[in-house]
Amino acid sequence: MRRPKYITKLEQIPQLSDEERRELEQVKQNFAFRTNEYYQSLINWNDLGDPIRRIIMPDVEELFEWGELDASCEADYTKVPGLEHKYDSVGLLLVNDVCGGYCRFCFRKRLFMDENDEVVKDISQGLEYIREHDEITNVLLTGGDPLIMSTGKLEKIISEVRDIDHVQIIRIGTKIPAFNPFRIIDDPALLDMFKKYSTPEKRIYVVVHFNHPRELTKDAIEGLDLLQQAGVITVNQTPLIRGVNDDPDTLAELFRKCSFVGVPPYYVFQCRPTLGNKSYAVPIEEAYQIFELAKENCSGLAFRARYVMSHHSGKIEVVGLINSNIIFKYHRAANPADTGRVMVFKRNPFAYWFDDYQEAVDHHSFGSPLA
Repeated sequence: MRRPKYITKLEQIPQLSDEERRELEQVKQNFAFRTNEYYQSLINWNDLGDPIRRIIMPDVEELFEWGELDASCEADYTKVPGLEHKYDSVGLLLVNDVCGGYCRFCFRKRLFMDENDEVVKDISQGLEYIREHDEITNVLLTGGDPLIMSTGKLEKIISEVRDIDHVQIIRIGTKIPAFNPFRIIDDPALLDMFKKYSTPEKRIYVVVHFNHPRELTKDAIEGLDLLQQAGVITVNQTPLIRGVNDDPDTLAELFRKCSFVGVPPYYVFQCRPTLGNKSYAVPIEEAYQIFELAKENCSGLAFRARYVMSHHSGKIEVVGLINSNIIFKYHRAANPADTGRVMVFKRNPFAYWFDDYQEAVDHHSFGSPLA
């Protein structure tokens, strides 16, 4: 198996000057750094604004005090160690605390810190919770990245979830197809495992994370094709990130390329106000307009994505901008009474998060169509 060497020290990156290393070491002290030789090879080091570099390499602006480590208050929905239950039908299992690389704008960077205790090696309590809650039909495996685990360990988890009759869908959130496609290409046992557990009646969905079209290399596309041949359904999601995909042409190209290779866009997320993320975030109204302009350059499956925020209270979709107002809708709600609720606020071009509207202006909400 081709195994790109992992890089966790700035000294391993010859393209950095001594001064850059000294500056970035301060960032590394706060937030974990990890990449690999394959992903580093995608960087154009002659371009100071290279988007792949921006995704993976530390930036001194991460030291700017802004945001909080658990911006969506995931701790409030943790029912037993390693399991979150926020929406009725969905259970989320944190199966590990390692990724193939650490995106600088990660909203769960707290998991990669020494004091983290949210991820547990023994997920038996989480599995028992799922067994006891038959409203959970959809289980999301995340972390960390499940595909960085050995195939044997991952299969054990998937087989145990598959043994729970009321679970219909297993989702795996992963950036491995972008970070290290050889994990897929060179491991036939992984593909055999997917063929076994992704059945016509109960599919496995692999939710991949391609943030920029240049990540869709020949190797990445081969890995995606192998997953699809193994019976897996693939979709893509990405946050909208300053300096990576915050212009309509780039985002449209990402949408198109993903749809061409059978990975239609799923969600585009507002960058969460996580500690260290200020320089990566784009104000909501600017981001939404970029999103809508990108869709104008696409057709069909390439523009089926929704622009959403993963807020403490639910998944809030940005529906539109009308004159002086912005319109939101609860795409998913933690409180079932909010499902489908539409909310109208006065526009705020400086808002980065839903709370910026709640705190700054009066608003009106229209009751759920399901109420």
